[in-house]
Amino acid sequence: MSDHRSDWQSSKGLAKGILHDRTSRRKAMARSLALLLAVFAIGLWGIDDWLAKDVWRFIVWWGVCGLLAIFVVAFALYDVMRVLREERERF
Repeated sequence: MSDHRSDWQSSKGLAKGILHDRTSRRKAMARSLALLLAVFAIGLWGIDDWLAKDVWRFIVWWGVCGLLAIFVVAFALYDVMRVLREERERF
């Protein structure tokens, strides 16, 4: 049970490190955006025939794409708020 707790603590520490460092945060945002664009492109041009064969495939694929898009937007909003806070603290 302690291994699970230490994994959780190390994951929290990693996330905190990424979120608090502007450069790491921006790199993570860029990777997330690249992943989103790749998933969109795959859905539009790569597997469009496969998605068209079953409505559930279509719904699940584009639902996951929508969730990823919401994640990217939330990440960007967090970055904006964090930058504003950092700039306010400078003065």
